[in-house]
Amino acid sequence: MAHPPHARSLKSQAAALAAEGKMDAALAGYQAALRDEPEDAELHQRVAELLEWLGRAPEAARAYDDAALGWTRAGALLRAVAAAVLSRRARPQTVRALAERFAQPPGALAPTFAWVPDGKDAGVPVLSAVGRDAFEALVGALEVRAFWPGQRVVEEGQPGDSMFALVEGRAEVARRVEGNARQVVATLGPGDFFGEVALVSEGPRLASVEVRERSVLLEFKRSSLARVSAAHPEVDAAVHAFYQRRLVENLLRTSPLFTNLSPALKQAMSREFDLRAVPAGQVLLTQGQPGDAFYLLLRGQCQLSLEQPGRIVLLPELREGDVFGEISLLLGKPVSATVRTKTPCVVLRLERAAFERHVVSQPGLKGQLMRMGTERLQQTAKALFV
Repeated sequence: MAHPPHARSLKSQAAALAAEGKMDAALAGYQAALRDEPEDAELHQRVAELLEWLGRAPEAARAYDDAALGWTRAGALLRAVAAAVLSRRARPQTVRALAERFAQPPGALAPTFAWVPDGKDAGVPVLSAVGRDAFEALVGALEVRAFWPGQRVVEEGQPGDSMFALVEGRAEVARRVEGNARQVVATLGPGDFFGEVALVSEGPRLASVEVRERSVLLEFKRSSLARVSAAHPEVDAAVHAFYQRRLVENLLRTSPLFTNLSPALKQAMSREFDLRAVPAGQVLLTQGQPGDAFYLLLRGQCQLSLEQPGRIVLLPELREGDVFGEISLLLGKPVSATVRTKTPCVVLRLERAAFERHVVSQPGLKGQLMRMGTERLQQTAKALFV
């Protein structure tokens, strides 16, 4: 929405005063602009931030409450929720207004998981997928965190117990590669989520996230979500649905096996993948038994072993990104080696019938899997003669 010239001028002047550290004058400027544009959510937000900076907490709480309503009118879910959380004294009618605008209406069916092509709107994870009562409980359980350029939000390899939504700002995702060098693998902006893998799997952080400009984030802590889920089980279901969606989306977009498939086929396959968390020491496939599924290893490590008369031969381990079970399904033969989880793992499992419908019918994909299976059989043959 365009601002009247007078309001624009006041807003620019107030921003300049704030940059110079003249907070009282900046506040007066924003309040003057707000009189011209009383429904401008950003103006309410700036007034609230300055009141908080100046230590005027009760006034700041009321201003954040007004900002939450403004962002709700503008359809900005994350900013509305962040403002409601920051108000600390949000009026019940404000939180109810957010829930009526953004949550699932009464009687709505729970959203089903499906792959979403790039550029398509899938709603805001978790918050858009629950009913109004659960939404209100979630708002009361979230926390707002502010970070400055160069600060790390999460550190690769460290334990994690929360996920984050970026409300304002920009951040970089980096992973350690060979030689322990840090490589940036993604850039995040407003509306992006991260940290859901550590939240759900209770494993270490898989990457570091560092902000590049002042950023505001919503934090979803495991302990807080557990309390809300105890009263509203749909919250736990929404978190796990988002987790599965993200894992499958990343797989279908980045794995060389699937990048050339059509969006329609990706969407069809995504509905049939079964996401499973598997503890260490569990057998997924047994040598000599019929193969019942195709597996993709998303997290963890698996041990391949081959039982021979008088000995057990250990084969190269399976690591994140590897597939297994395809040889038996493609050749119609018993499983050639036992697969046992070496660490806690997360796998995607595709039943035999779905594999035959979606994979065997794709010549390029089938050929690629045949080549991978042949390489593994050759490795097995070499191991037998060591």
